[in-house]
Amino acid sequence: MAGKNMDISLTAPKRLLIIDDEANMRHMLSTILKKAGYLVDTAADGTDALRIVDQTMYDFILCDLKMPGMTGMEFLSTARDKLWESTVIMMSAFGTIDTAVEAMKEGAYDFISKPFKPDEVLLTLRKAEERESLKRENRWLKERIRRIQESYSFGNMVGRSPVLQGVFRLAEKVAAYNTTVLITGESGTGKELMARGIHDKGDRARVPLVPVNCGSIPENLLESELFGHKKGAFTGADRNKKGLFEEAHGGTIFLDEIGELPLSLQVKLLRVLQENEIRLVGDSKTRKIDVRVIAATAKNLEEEVANGNFREDLYYRLNVVHIIVPPLRDWAEDIPLLCQHFINIFNEKFSKDTKGITPAAMKLLQQHHWPGNVRELENVLERAVVLAEEPILTPEHFPPDLGTAVQVESFDTMFDGFSLKTAQKSLEKHLIVRALTATGGNRTQASKLLEISHPSLLTKIKAYNIDL
Repeated sequence: MAGKNMDISLTAPKRLLIIDDEANMRHMLSTILKKAGYLVDTAADGTDALRIVDQTMYDFILCDLKMPGMTGMEFLSTARDKLWESTVIMMSAFGTIDTAVEAMKEGAYDFISKPFKPDEVLLTLRKAEERESLKRENRWLKERIRRIQESYSFGNMVGRSPVLQGVFRLAEKVAAYNTTVLITGESGTGKELMARGIHDKGDRARVPLVPVNCGSIPENLLESELFGHKKGAFTGADRNKKGLFEEAHGGTIFLDEIGELPLSLQVKLLRVLQENEIRLVGDSKTRKIDVRVIAATAKNLEEEVANGNFREDLYYRLNVVHIIVPPLRDWAEDIPLLCQHFINIFNEKFSKDTKGITPAAMKLLQQHHWPGNVRELENVLERAVVLAEEPILTPEHFPPDLGTAVQVESFDTMFDGFSLKTAQKSLEKHLIVRALTATGGNRTQASKLLEISHPSLLTKIKAYNIDL
């Protein structure tokens, strides 16, 4: 249906405006062009034409150069912001190459000299129509590519594999609601990019995201950094200081490496989440704040809770919506897409012209285990683009050990003994857990990845006592 609509728009009659102070010329051109299928309006001078283009959008404008009052060149210059997509063709009996060049600089498409034959005008218009048709097609293709790229992305993350698309869909839903989000995943998977994407697609995007790495700030300074302090609260506190939570008021705070937060501060963060208020160090009063919290960690917080390193009540407060960013090895089919994404970034950053990667080099990239995940791939691509003198990246542009670090989980670690039935059950449970993890617990999407029915998946989850 979309194709039919596009065909109609391309074949619809074109609107055309003739601007000429000679009545005979306006009449002659109107007669010719109406017979050729154009919808024609006329103007006797530039001033009249300005009034008309204010009210109507034209595909083409034929404009005389020499006119009393406002000349064609003055009209072209004055009306530039009103012409939008109009194609302007200048006409004159006094044309020179310099005049034509000047008209082109002002935005005219072509220049024809009077007197001219009817076929000459029609040929010029046909050429202009072909150009406009190509421009429209180019815009349409660019828009289509943009939409395709958007469907494969979330914020600055890209991927079209079912594993990552399931994560993107969950994040897209979460972004619309002011709820706390916990993002987990291995180091380098893009947890901060996911947090930024959620923030940017929500209502709080007007306020910048405030990122905090809880593991990089010394423990004795962390409380002051998060909540601020009053003047005189401790040695060196010579002025009042606003904390990062206040900086994020009306927006989002991203607490990266939340698993590194000391127990003493976990209590205070819990109060922030429960009461929406903070207390500055050295202050006796609390302050109300409006902040969305997105937390992330590479640690298993359930294990940290079991080991007494993380408060259970805080874990449940953070874990309202849990998004698991899968490791790159689980969506390795997207490595070619990621590579082109990074090549485009580094081409612009370093003014390079890298075109792509040879099949042999791509094979190495796809075989590699990527323990550092997307961050490691990004670093490897940056090094290759910087060092390469050729437009195509080959295996020589990448580290020599690339592709040799493939690690496959041993069958021996999955089950004991020699029973085929036990092996089948262990493998099924392993793949179901992997699919549920990759889709953030979305059982419908997981069943599609596993290529089994949704009821069958539910039965197996119950049978294997899987709690995800």
